[in-house]
Amino acid sequence: MFFNTKKRATFALDNFVKHKSQTIMSIQKKEDATYELIVNTAKRLFFKEGKFNATTQEIADAAGVNRTLINYYFRSRDALFELVLQKAIEEEEKRREMIVFSDLPVREKLEQFIDYYFEQAKEYPYREVYMITQMNNEGVYAVKDKKHIKRLTEKFYVELEQEMDKGNIQKMEPIQFILNFISMLIFPVCMRPLLQNTFELENEGYQQILENRKEVILKTIFKN
Repeated sequence: MFFNTKKRATFALDNFVKHKSQTIMSIQKKEDATYELIVNTAKRLFFKEGKFNATTQEIADAAGVNRTLINYYFRSRDALFELVLQKAIEEEEKRREMIVFSDLPVREKLEQFIDYYFEQAKEYPYREVYMITQMNNEGVYAVKDKKHIKRLTEKFYVELEQEMDKGNIQKMEPIQFILNFISMLIFPVCMRPLLQNTFELENEGYQQILENRKEVILKTIFKN
C-alpha cells in the first residue's frame, strides 16, 4: 500500500513537472514569435516603406500587438531601430565574406555582389538610404574584427591585381577599384527619389534600369 501510494505520488509529480515544462516552452515560443514579428514589422516599415520616423504605436499597430510589448522586448523605439540596422549590417557582412572567401573567379564574385545588392534594393528600397544616414552614429559601423577584415581585403586585392595583370581589368589601385564598384552599385539606389523625379521616371521604369545595371557595370569593369 505504501509503495503504491508513493508510486502514484511520483507519477503525479512527474506529470506536473512535464506539464510545467511544456507550459514554459509554449510561453517561450510565443514570446520568441512575438519578438520576431516586431523585428520583421519594423524592418518592413523602415526599409521597405521608408517610414524612418515610425512611432512605437505605428510599429505596434502594424504588427498587431500592444505597444507595451515593444518597450518590454526592446526598451525603446530607438533600440529597436538599432537592432534592425545591426541585423542588416551583419547580414551584409556574412554575404560579403561568403563571396570573397569562395573559390569563384573575380568576375563571378562581382556578379554575386551585384545580384545580391539589387535583390535587396528591390525588396527593401530604403535600406541603403537608412544605413548611410546612420554611418556617423558612434558604434554603428565599428569594426569588430580588424584582422579578419584585413585578411578579407588582402585576399580580394590580390585577386583583383591578378585580373589587372592579365589585362582583364584596367590597372589601378585596388582601393580605387572598390570605390568605383561600390559607387556604381549604391548611387542609383540611394539617389533613386531624386533621379526618378529629375528624369520623370515611374517606379517600373526605374526598376528596369536597376535590373539592367548588372550588364552595364560588368561591361564598364571588364575589357572583354
